[in-house]
Amino acid sequence: MKKSITVHQNKRGRPATGRDPAVTIRLPESVLASVEHWAMSQEDQPPRSQAIRRLVEIGLSESEAPKRPKVLSTAKQSAARARELANTTIDKRSDPAASAEEHKVRKRKLVEGPSMVRNARKDRPGK
Repeated sequence: MKKSITVHQNKRGRPATGRDPAVTIRLPESVLASVEHWAMSQEDQPPRSQAIRRLVEIGLSESEAPKRPKVLSTAKQSAARARELANTTIDKRSDPAASAEEHKVRKRKLVEGPSMVRNARKDRPGK
């Protein structure tokens, strides 16, 4: 018996253009306009899809850089701010008829506390 002839049939449709998977996204017109404006400002003026790829790569490369968390305040800064607010409030509510020395003593007692409490505080040893 004769061997049968092998026939290679062509695949239908357009040949594959790349090996990367295609991803479809929806973008608002304002974002697309911004992408196109960015692309036109580039030296080689890439097409929209290439511009989007470049922008994604730029965004990912910036996010890979280690970022330190932003510290809004430290304990010392918080304590200083609390002290400042307490002093301002005491100044506003103090007795205007009291002498400057009396005002100073009252303010110290309010901010630092009575002497027996000041000596017992664990966060301020030796004061």
